[in-house]
Amino acid sequence: MTTRPKPTSTQGGLNRRSTAPVEYTTEPKAQEEARHSLQLPGFNHNGHKITPGINPEGESGRRGIQPAHMFKIIWISSCNASSWVNVLWPFVPTAMALFWARPEQHLWIFITSYIAMVPSANLIGFAGQELARKLPKVFGVVFETTLGSLVEIVLFMVLLKHYGNEGVHIIQAAILGSILANLLLCLGLCFFFGGLIREEQTFHDAVSDTGSNLMLVAGMALVIPAVYAAAVKELLPDAEMLRTEVLRISRATAIILLLAFLVYVFFQTRSHHGLFDEIFEHDEQKDRDRARDMAKPKLTLSETVLCLACGITFATLMAIFLVFQIDFIVERGVKDAFVGLILIPLVEKAAEHLTAIDEAWDNQMNLALSHVLGASVQTALLNTPLVVIVGWGLNINMALDFKLFDSVVLILAILVVGGFLRDGKSNYLEGSLCFFVYVLIAVASFYWPNPAEMTAELGLSE
Repeated sequence: MTTRPKPTSTQGGLNRRSTAPVEYTTEPKAQEEARHSLQLPGFNHNGHKITPGINPEGESGRRGIQPAHMFKIIWISSCNASSWVNVLWPFVPTAMALFWARPEQHLWIFITSYIAMVPSANLIGFAGQELARKLPKVFGVVFETTLGSLVEIVLFMVLLKHYGNEGVHIIQAAILGSILANLLLCLGLCFFFGGLIREEQTFHDAVSDTGSNLMLVAGMALVIPAVYAAAVKELLPDAEMLRTEVLRISRATAIILLLAFLVYVFFQTRSHHGLFDEIFEHDEQKDRDRARDMAKPKLTLSETVLCLACGITFATLMAIFLVFQIDFIVERGVKDAFVGLILIPLVEKAAEHLTAIDEAWDNQMNLALSHVLGASVQTALLNTPLVVIVGWGLNINMALDFKLFDSVVLILAILVVGGFLRDGKSNYLEGSLCFFVYVLIAVASFYWPNPAEMTAELGLSE
């Protein structure tokens, strides 16, 4: 699957490997934008007067907050799948009522909170899309991806605060599960659904190579503390000293990963924004639903901020409700590893997955890859370091000493996805294979013993 020739199409100036002068550029692109910025019309494609500082594509033509228009736009949402998710909103008040009125109903609180997390995350994702339309294109995509990570950050922080040191292994599993859900599940579904109606789809190597290379470096950085612990375990018989050293390495790793994230953001939004801006612009022109999307009513800036605030509030409440029931679920036989590796990432990434799959269906593979790989990069370079540093401040030993199984699975998943991305093409077969790999990991995590069970077994063997 990796021996196919690179695409040679030059349509729209998108010559992937050509050495001709017609290349993606940064400075000439910026000069062209500056020249045309003086000639921008006063009205956008829908006839709405453009507000200074607002991208014409995101101009709503309205001001302030108009509840009737706002709820109608939210219900229509960005795509059919996202719109269907809105039927799950009744689970939000149901989960609240159960948590405060019937706190003993642990199973039903978990189920309703788990389902209610999906529309809450979907609202954040949709509001993030609306806000991204009002911003410069590349910065908007990065900012939208960051907003999509808010649910994950909230869940990590709630887990950290509620369980302390006892919840570290669940957070570790959730970190790994989030990356795997993006790289294998979401990317696999993008390849699959996008390939159902096309023989193959192509994407630019600037997007795929940047994302896959960053993930390979981030994956290596994440497993270094675990590799160190396994390598010097025999040399440091004092277990407490070993844990202290691994914790220090984890904190140093977190700081370095944060610096790497800042460099990545600067690369994409400043030094090379012209390159990515042209790629995304070309992708939007390929969207078969572009005319309909452009004609859709848009949220005002005030409505967007209000939706984001509501979505974050509901997502935080559902995360709290969900985390408080994990002990009950684990006591009923569900493994810690399965909760952290599969259940939590599935619900926290629902909105991002819907967005990326819809873009792949519309043949916008560069945008889909930016959301999938961007979310994985943010989990590895931003969310993980944040939880380590916050744990440091709370005096919680939030180390990155992943289990051997976790470390191997992470690196192999990055290599598998990197192999599929290398040729710049995708099809439904590659999507199916990614999905099957994810299912295999889910099956293994379902049977992975809890720490207490492993301790008990070791005690019996001794």
